[in-house]
This record gives sequence, C-alpha cells and structure tokens, in this order.
Amino acid sequence: MNVLFSLYSSTLTPNLGHPKEWALEAEKSQRSRISVGTQTEDLTALGKDRETFLSNGGLQQVEETSSTRGKSFQDPSNVGEMDLAEVLGGRGPFKVAKNSFGLLTETENMTSELQTVQENPEAHSANQFPSSAGPQGAQDVGEPPPEATKEKPPSPGQPRLGGPPPGPGTPSPEPPSEGSSSSSTAASPIPAVHNVMAAKKELRRNSSSDKLVRTKQHLQKKAASTANLFNRSSSLENQTVFLFFPAGPTGSRRLNYNLEGLSIKMFLRGRPITMYIPSDFHNYEELRMELPTQKLQLDWVYGYRGRDCRSNLYVLTSGELVYFIACVVVLYHVQRRTQRHYLRHTDCVRCLAVHPDGVRVASGQMAGVDKDGKPLQPFVHIWDSVTLLTLQQIGLGSFERGVGSLAFSTADEGAYLCVIDESNEHMLSVWDCVRGTKQAEIKSTNESVLMVEFNPQDSSNIITAGKSHVYFWTWAGSSLTKKQGIFGKYKKPKFIQCFVFDTNGDVLTGDSEGNILTWARAAADIRTLGKGAKETYQISKQTHAHEGSIFCLCLCRDGSVLSGGGKDRRLVQWSPLLTVLQEVEIPEQFGAVRTIAEGESGELLVGTTRNALLRGSLAEGFKPIIQGHTDELWGLGTHPSRDLFVTCGYDKQLCLWDGSEHMMAWSLTLEETGLCADFHPSGKVVTVGLSTGRWQVLDTETRQVLSSYTDGNEQLSVVRYSPDGEFLAIGSHDNFIYIYSVEEKEHKYTRFGRCTGHSSFITHLDWSKDGKFIMSNSGDYEILYWEVAKGCKLLRNRFDNRDREWASYTCVLGFHVFGVWPDGSDGTDINSLCRSHNERVVAVADDFCKVHLFQYPCAKPKAPSHVYIGHGSHVTNVRFTHDDGHLISMGGKDTSIFQWRVLGGSPPASRSLSSVSSYEAGSST
Repeated sequence: MNVLFSLYSSTLTPNLGHPKEWALEAEKSQRSRISVGTQTEDLTALGKDRETFLSNGGLQQVEETSSTRGKSFQDPSNVGEMDLAEVLGGRGPFKVAKNSFGLLTETENMTSELQTVQENPEAHSANQFPSSAGPQGAQDVGEPPPEATKEKPPSPGQPRLGGPPPGPGTPSPEPPSEGSSSSSTAASPIPAVHNVMAAKKELRRNSSSDKLVRTKQHLQKKAASTANLFNRSSSLENQTVFLFFPAGPTGSRRLNYNLEGLSIKMFLRGRPITMYIPSDFHNYEELRMELPTQKLQLDWVYGYRGRDCRSNLYVLTSGELVYFIACVVVLYHVQRRTQRHYLRHTDCVRCLAVHPDGVRVASGQMAGVDKDGKPLQPFVHIWDSVTLLTLQQIGLGSFERGVGSLAFSTADEGAYLCVIDESNEHMLSVWDCVRGTKQAEIKSTNESVLMVEFNPQDSSNIITAGKSHVYFWTWAGSSLTKKQGIFGKYKKPKFIQCFVFDTNGDVLTGDSEGNILTWARAAADIRTLGKGAKETYQISKQTHAHEGSIFCLCLCRDGSVLSGGGKDRRLVQWSPLLTVLQEVEIPEQFGAVRTIAEGESGELLVGTTRNALLRGSLAEGFKPIIQGHTDELWGLGTHPSRDLFVTCGYDKQLCLWDGSEHMMAWSLTLEETGLCADFHPSGKVVTVGLSTGRWQVLDTETRQVLSSYTDGNEQLSVVRYSPDGEFLAIGSHDNFIYIYSVEEKEHKYTRFGRCTGHSSFITHLDWSKDGKFIMSNSGDYEILYWEVAKGCKLLRNRFDNRDREWASYTCVLGFHVFGVWPDGSDGTDINSLCRSHNERVVAVADDFCKVHLFQYPCAKPKAPSHVYIGHGSHVTNVRFTHDDGHLISMGGKDTSIFQWRVLGGSPPASRSLSSVSSYEAGSST
C-alpha cells in the first residue's frame, strides 16, 4: 500500500473477474471526473495534498493536515484549514508544541506532531458557513470547491504548506506566553492576522494594495469575533486539532477536530474519503479498540468437495464419515448428526487416507500464498481422529504445488505412507509415519497421476495410475523401480482413473472407456530380474461396465466390488467373477458417482460430482445427507425471525438452508447467475438479484416466483428491503439504485424512484432505522446518502448524516467500520461485513480466506480482531442470524458455507447440537 490507509468495497460480480479488477476499472472511469456532492475528490486537481497558496486576493484552499492544540479554534463550516506557523515561516508569534497525545501515538505505533496556531476560521470565503449556522447550513461539507483544488508551485526556498512535520533536529520557537510576542507586543488574534497578511503580501507582490486593505479589514473583524468566542468559552480551546500519521508517500490519515464534530480523512489509491464522527463521540482520542468479548466457534460446514477430488470419503471405526471441503477435514456422525472439524491446514485439502487402525488419518493440502504474497508450502498431516491432535507433519518443503494422492501401507500395520505430489514430475515418495522421515523418492511421470496404493499383502509393491498409464513399483530400502503395465491387444485408455486389489491379490482398474481390466500376477521375466519389479501384472480379462468413464471402484467386506460411473451415473455391484449382481442409477440432480465407501451393516455412502453425499443401499436407493453448491458463491441472506438463510452463486442454484437442522430445505434452478438476496421483514418472500439486471421475488414456502422485473442490463450487486418492508432498494452495476414500493402482501412492486449520483457501480447499501434514508458505497469508494421519501434525493451535506442510525450495517466504507481495514490494503481486501443486531460486534469477510470479528463500532486504525480460518478461497459474504446466535460465512471458489456459533456476550444459546473443532479457530491480531 502506497497510502497510509487503503479502503475499497468489493461486491458481487460474475464474469468480470476478481474485485481487484473492478477497482482498476472504476478508477479509470473516475480519473477525469469530480463527483459533485461526494467525498471523493479528483487528485489530479488536488495535486500534492495539504497545500494552500495565495492567488488573486484570496486563498486557494486544500485541506491542511497540520495539527493544532491549545489556543486554537476551528469553525465547523470551514473545512479547509491553513497552518499559519508554516505560512509565517517562523516569523510570527506562533510556536510549535510537541504532541501531547502520547497514549494515542503509542497505541498506533506512529509518530505525530501538533502545531499550535491561531486561525481565522472564515479566512476562505469560498468555502464557509455563516458564522451562526451549524451543519444545517452546510453545502457539501468536507470538499473544497473544484476551483479551490488547483495547485500553484511554491516559490524557490518557500516551505511547502502541509509538508512533513519537522524532524527531531529542527529547532522550534518557544510557545508564546499570554501577553507576549516576538516584538515585545502583546500577542492577540488580530496582530496574528496582520502577520498573515504581511506574509500574503510577500507571496503575492502583484496584488493591488486596495484589495489587500479590504481583505485585511474583513479579516480583522472576523478574528476579533473569534477572540471573543475564546473569551466566552474556554472549553473550546482544544477542539481544533490535526493529527499526522506519516506512513506513505501519497497520503496520510488525518483527524480533524472542529466545533461540531470530528472528521477523518483516509486515502485510497490517492483519493480522499472523508467521514464524520457522530456527536456522541466526545473524546475520540481516548477511544480504545479492544478485542470483542464474543468469539466464534465453527459449528457446521455445509458442502463436500467432490467435483474435482478423488478418494475423499471414508468411514472411521467410530462410525463417523471423514471428508473435506476448503481447508477443513470434517468428521460427521450420521446417526448423532454432529460434526467435528480438523482445522490445522493452511490451504485447501486435496486428498485423504485412513490408517489400517481406522483412527489415524492423513490429509494433504495444496500450496498457497498468504496475504503478503509469501508462499505457503504444501504438507501432509497425520492426526488422531479421536483427539484431533496432529501426530506428524510430513514433507514440508519437499512437495511442490500440492499433494495429489496418499496411501498407508497395510501389510506392516500402517508403518509407511506413500505420497504423490503435483509437481511436473509427480514425485513418488515413501515416508516413515512415526519418525516423519523420507525413505525413498523418485520421479514417477510427467503425466497426471490420479491414484496410489500399497499392495495390501506386500508393502514393497506400490501401484500408481493416471493418464495413459499404470505403473507397478518395487520399493527396497531407498530405491524405487517400476514396471509399466502393458495393454497388449486391449485398447489403451486415455485415463486409468481408479483401481482396487481384489481378494485374490489381482488388480482391477477402471478407465475412461468404461472398462474394468483385471491385471493378474505373472511370473517375472528372467531377463528383467534385478532391473525392475520381481513379478509382473498382465491383463487377464476385460469387462465393459459403464457408458463413459468409471470414476471409482470399491472392494466390499463380502468380496463383491462396486463400480461408479460418470456419464451414466450408475452404481453397480459385481461378484468376485465380475458378474452383475444389482445396480441403481443416481438421480441427475446429484451428478455422477465420485467415490464410494462401505458403512455399517452394508450401508453405502456415495460422494458425487455435484458435491453431495448420499446414504442408502442398492435395494432401497439413496438420499442426500450433505449437499452443497458447485460453483463460486456470492449471494447470502438470513431470515428475519427463523434460523434460515438463503444462498446463490454462479451455479444458478438458489438454496434455502435450515440452520437448526443443518440441512438444505430446498433448492431451485435460476435462469441466470444469482449474486445477491434478501428476505422481506415478514420472512414470507425472498428477493434474488441476477447477473442480467433481473430480480425475482419468490415465496419461501412454495418456491413459486411471485414477481420478476428487470432494471438495466447489468448485474445487480445488492438487494435490500427497508426495515418496515415498504420499500425495496436494488443496487446495480449501472451506477443506479432503484427503489420500489412493496404492496399487496409483498406480491406487487411499483417503481418509486431511482437514486442517481454515483459515478461507479453500487457495491453495498443500508437503510436507516426509520426507513427513510439510504447509505451506499460504490466501486470508486464513494459514501453517499439518500433521502428516499423526498424523491430519492441525494443528500450533499454528509455532515448532517453523522448521527443517523442504521437498521443494518453492511457498507464496508464508513466511520463506524473503517478500523477493520488492514495496513497495506489495496482497497479490495474486504469483500463483506455485517454488524450484529445487538450492535456489539462486526464480522468481516476478507480476501485472504479469513473471517474476522471486531468490536463495534470499529472506529480506530489497526483495531484488533479475532481471526478465524477454514475457508480455502476469498470469503465473499457474512451475515448474522436473526438472534445473533450464529454467523454464516461463504467461501468463493471453494463453494463452502460455514456456520459459526457466537460464544460469549449476550447472544442466546443456540438450539443446535454442539460440535467440536481441532482447536480454537480464532486468533487475535
């Protein structure tokens, strides 16, 4: 980050890339524009911020970042200030004092300096309020007019106004004492203004003397009124303060105290964002950000990764299913309906293996990067499924890109682990499970390797299979040698996707042609003794089993074999002689068979390519026990009075989830990509916004589409009902917010108006508690306010909205939440946030796979938070449930949905069953 504090709000966008790309697009469209009535000024006009110069008898003004304390005054109408001590260059009666906010600067770990000055609050007539007017008389508070942002280069040797504070070696004049001045004359505000005018004359030699005289007389009157005000109210002396926190070359965070409140300006990509502190923050400098008393605990994980992973479902001796999604390995007890979670991985889990004892589990992950771009190396963890404790970490620094396949040895009671990584050479390695040491390693092939297994009767025999190959390896000491399987008269398939050892020790392979090939042991060729495997496997039989690929094979306890087809979605049971015993077809909505596991009493568990887990039998059929989305997720809404929430994404599925029962209530297919959703306050209908500008209203009970409308032809980013349910606001990528009135029991919607004023796409919006106002964010970092009842009017005086109460808080830009932004942010690092209904905490979804929990309001930089891991992709959305008992978070490309239990504080106890995780997922930052 080349600025001190970087802000940006990402939104829901399909087919346009990542939010970082939207930010660049928005920035290009805004460079040559100044949005009237917004707080984002064009820095092309501003130039180098915090400078003021004298021109044509008046002051050209840019907001000054000098700080004042002590005998100083600030008119609330005068947004841009000038440091007179810098203008005078040390000749005036103003002295520089050290920063007395020691506690604040220690907390922020920054250096700051206060400059005490006596200012004329109405020196700039182009940007002022009447002296008797409060914020009601303000017009566009916080921005200089466009003509005031032109920059004039300083004269040679002239100090730049608003430059960096003096260094420690710079001499400073002594602070003036009351009744003294540099010329033995009593210091007062009026002589101070005379000195200012003298400085002006030196800088503007071509100005007319008559104009100077008139200006001087005007300033004398105003300065006198200022002095009288100080005499009347000594409590106002310390209310004009600027704080500098130099942290970047292009901008700084500044805190500007004035008589009516405090404004904070931050910079994002060189653009200033001004926020006004509510009037009830009386001592902002004493405000301390602490960790919230509430914490999160992972309660439930929705979804299963079956779309692109194999060998990812097993049954433990405890009766629990073990599978994974995102960075979480889930242990699910079907009968008890409980989940436990192993959370020690730093990136997405890609493969599993279960030890012969049925207790220990090995899980391998892919490589990744942290938020600073540093690589996270892949590794394998061996852990205890009872205690969830890690027993051994294997291969850190040895694997490239990720771990593709794992297998425990069986003949020697699981003493060794075989690993295939995802490097170009797909390295095959054997590891000692107890010591964690590598025993042997070799390059396997440049082609894809999909599976590896030890021979259950001989640990020196290892088999790998993948694209156009099956290899039979012999392991001896530190060496590995291979024999390639010869297909001979049989057609060589494009992929060998799975294999299994039968009860006779033969190998059965399933391939992309739909065939099961039986590879029988054969005597070794005497010519190859000592050079390769001591025995070979040859194809003895070919059985056509499926139309299309065979994705998995499973050896059952009774000696039969199960095969799962891809294209035909059939699950077939074969006898040891490979004759069909029975079969069943998996419903199309669940996809093809990805993997099969045998449970208790002949029960079968099936993982599918559409990320579902099915339970049942060949005789009675199968029912889903775990379901999930199949593509990137963005839309999320929680029910106003029940433990229900709705999700949508790129897979065009709209799903309603029951948070109490931990299951999908229903799903339906949308015509287009769903990007946002919200419940009506009655909970009877839900509105979903689509990628084409269409939005639909559905009955939550019948799933019937009640209404369908189109606004523009660009994607919709946010839909939000007013708290009384009388209006619906729809934020679009065409830069407009469409307002509809809601009638006839949420069945009829009539266009009420359109909010026009944003110069980029809408990202977030919230309604006020009285349902009359809207706060909105856009892709170019604007914060705008609208009065809906008066024709969707843009409120240019943002200062007047500082005390407004909001029914929800999901806007990522605003005073109450600016402390959630991390140092080094480029403005796209926060995708979503949500304030709890009790207004005690705010949850944040970031771009680095993490969920944060902050204190609310979060109104200081570098605020601490509880940090929670588990997602394997950018977290796209977060929402609290109606009673603040749970938080729902969604991963983007990992398609995962996490339900977090809120612990501590005031949220009521949840009705759901308790779950256990491998460790307290939250850490503090």
